[in-house]
Amino acid sequence: MTGRARRLLSRIALLIACAAVPVAPPAVAQPFPPGTIRILVPTAPSTPPDIISRVVASELAAGEGWQVIVENKPGAVMTIAGNEVLKQPANGTAIYAMSVPIAAAPAFLPNMPFQLDRDFLPVVKISVSYNVLVVNPSVPAKSVSEFVQLLKSQPDKWNFLSGGFGTPAHLTGEMFKLQTGIRATHVPYQQFPQAIGDLLGGGNHYMFIAMLPVVDLIKAGKLRALAVTGPERVAALPDVPSIVEAGYPDLVTEDWVGFAVKGGTPAGAIAQLNAAINKALATARVHESFAKLGAKPAGGTAAEYGEFVKSQMAYWAAIVSRSGIRMPQ
Repeated sequence: MTGRARRLLSRIALLIACAAVPVAPPAVAQPFPPGTIRILVPTAPSTPPDIISRVVASELAAGEGWQVIVENKPGAVMTIAGNEVLKQPANGTAIYAMSVPIAAAPAFLPNMPFQLDRDFLPVVKISVSYNVLVVNPSVPAKSVSEFVQLLKSQPDKWNFLSGGFGTPAHLTGEMFKLQTGIRATHVPYQQFPQAIGDLLGGGNHYMFIAMLPVVDLIKAGKLRALAVTGPERVAALPDVPSIVEAGYPDLVTEDWVGFAVKGGTPAGAIAQLNAAINKALATARVHESFAKLGAKPAGGTAAEYGEFVKSQMAYWAAIVSRSGIRMPQ
C-alpha cells in the first residue's frame, strides 16, 4: 500500500471515530416561572400590603401571562408568611411581601424564626406610602403642635391605637412619643375594624393609620386629620398638611412594601422577577390603583432594595431600643 493510500485510510478512520462520538445538544434556558407564582402576604385581606400585592399580581398576569396568586398568612409579627416562603423551592415561585414590621421585628423578637439578610434575597421595592395622624373630633386640637401641647399638659391620659403589636401604627406611635416627649398609652387591637370603631366612638383618642380606611371618614368629618407623615402633602388628602409643614420633620416615616424570595434562588430568576415587576410598576393602571391607597410605585434594582431593608432594620432597631418596646408574653 502506498503512503498516500495509508494517509487516506487514516483520515477515513478518524472521520468514522468522530461520527461515533455523541454531541451534546445546545443548552436551553428553562422557562420562568417554572410554575404558579405565590405571593405570601403577612397581613389580612383588604389591608394595604394585601391590596398592593394583588394589584401587582394582576398586572404581572396581564403583562407577562404568568399565573400569580396572592395568599394571606397573617400573624406572629409577619413571620408566618416568611416561614411559608422558606418551606418552598428556591426557584422564585414563592414571594414574601415584606413591609415595615418585619424590618423592626428582629429588634423586639428574641426568638426570630429566621434572619432576613441570611434566609431571603431581595427582589424589588414595590411601593412607598405614608400614614395619617387622625384624632377623634372631640379632641380639642386642630394642629399637631396643639395636640402635642395638649398631651404634654395631661400626661398618661391619652391613648393611641394600632392594629396590633409591631404594626406601623404602633411603631410610628412610639416614635411620636420619643420625638415629642409626650406620654401616652398604646392600645393594640387584634381586629382592625374594632380599633376604628373605638376611635370613632371616642373611647380612644388618636392613631397613625394608612389612608385607605379613613379617607372617607376624614372627608365626612368623623375623624380629624392633623398631618400626613410624609415630607409633602399627598393627593389623597390634599388639604392635610405634611408632618414637615406641621413643624416636625423628624417624624417623617415611610410605610413600604417590597418583595423577597428564599435564599438560594438563582440570580436569573430574581432578575426576571425584578424586570417584570418594574415593568408592571410603570403602568398607568398600577399608578392609578396605588394613588387610591395614598401610595406610589417604587421599583429599582434588587441590590437597592436589599440596602434599603438593611437601613430600615438599623433605623427601627434604634427606635425600639430607645422606646423600650418589648414583645408581650
